[in-house]
Amino acid sequence: MAEDKLDLASEVLDRSFLEAIDPLKKLRTCIQCGTCSATCPTAFAMDYSPRQVWRMVNLGLRDEVLNSRTYWLCTTCKSCQVRCPRGINIMESMIALKEYSVEKAVNVPEGMMAFGDAIAADYNISGDDNKERQIWSQNLEHKPKGVEPRRKKAEVLYFIGCVSSFYPRVYSIPQSFVQVMEKANVEFTTLGGDEWCCGYPLHIAGMGDRMAALAKHNVKQARKVGAKKIVFTCPSCYYAWAHLYPEYADISGIQMMHATEFLAELLAGEKLALGPVEEVVTYHDPCDLGRKSEIYDAPREVLGLIPGLDFREMAACRENAMCCGGGGDVEISDRSVSYGVAGNRVAQAAATGASYVVSSCQQCKRTLQEGARQNKVRVKAIDIVELVLQSVNAAGNER
Repeated sequence: MAEDKLDLASEVLDRSFLEAIDPLKKLRTCIQCGTCSATCPTAFAMDYSPRQVWRMVNLGLRDEVLNSRTYWLCTTCKSCQVRCPRGINIMESMIALKEYSVEKAVNVPEGMMAFGDAIAADYNISGDDNKERQIWSQNLEHKPKGVEPRRKKAEVLYFIGCVSSFYPRVYSIPQSFVQVMEKANVEFTTLGGDEWCCGYPLHIAGMGDRMAALAKHNVKQARKVGAKKIVFTCPSCYYAWAHLYPEYADISGIQMMHATEFLAELLAGEKLALGPVEEVVTYHDPCDLGRKSEIYDAPREVLGLIPGLDFREMAACRENAMCCGGGGDVEISDRSVSYGVAGNRVAQAAATGASYVVSSCQQCKRTLQEGARQNKVRVKAIDIVELVLQSVNAAGNER
């Protein structure tokens, strides 16, 4: 009987668990201050707060941690990590918990593995025929040459991403961006069905080992069209290419730019005239673009150049911005949590008196729109490239 109890204790108190989750042992330096829990946008829905989870990991309470849903509700927004006084890699630790859970096949949310399998099989997150990646362009009155029939070669490649390619609510983002580029006489191309998911959704779902094939394929296709510069309207794709792809493929000689940086450069070079847009707006910093990639100024520079715009910052902005709730594949685990976070964020936007909350991420637009609808907040979500196109059209730019 005593041996049985000892065996049970050795299963529950797994001292190797910490090393598996945090090989650098940074979690051992946790002082239990609770900063991570206080700043976590989804802590209200977790069964254990982040602070509690790290204490449990340190104690070796593997089963209790793995059977919680805390780490599956992490949006990987990095809000906790930028504030941690010990500099602990909290976001990476949450992803490591997902990896461990997937590896051990314990407590993986229903649909998560099917989600990963769909990306591996169909090369996109929606499970659609990947040959239909240009479907968003079908109702454009005029298709720029870089879209269809697309240029075979160009130094500027627009990498569109899965959400903008297949989710109708945000088709207006790539539609707007290609029109702006054409009006600025940018010679660009797209990959069509040769573009595959960047792999970032797999990375944050604990399936990063399945990302390599996608990365190698995308880099090969970019080199095939002669790309010297790749532009992204999707911050997640941008982050994946700029920060994760070097582990899998040679990206030397290729410059990565988010669309806001690209637009700021175009406007600074007076490639486009801007007309008035008489609206009150605020700006939401996407987590993958802001805290993870430290791009804060470019979008604000673009907004500052649009005549007639009344721009008002939210109280929580830049590195302190609240997550929209759309990251971390949380929608698969619990959609209501995602939209609850979005509701909190659009309420902050509405408090500024703005009619529009502007972002520079298609996922943020989707989530903020739904958060406003679900929570009955009277503010509209729009992407920055859509706003720029409005301004460009107001100025009467000719193709």
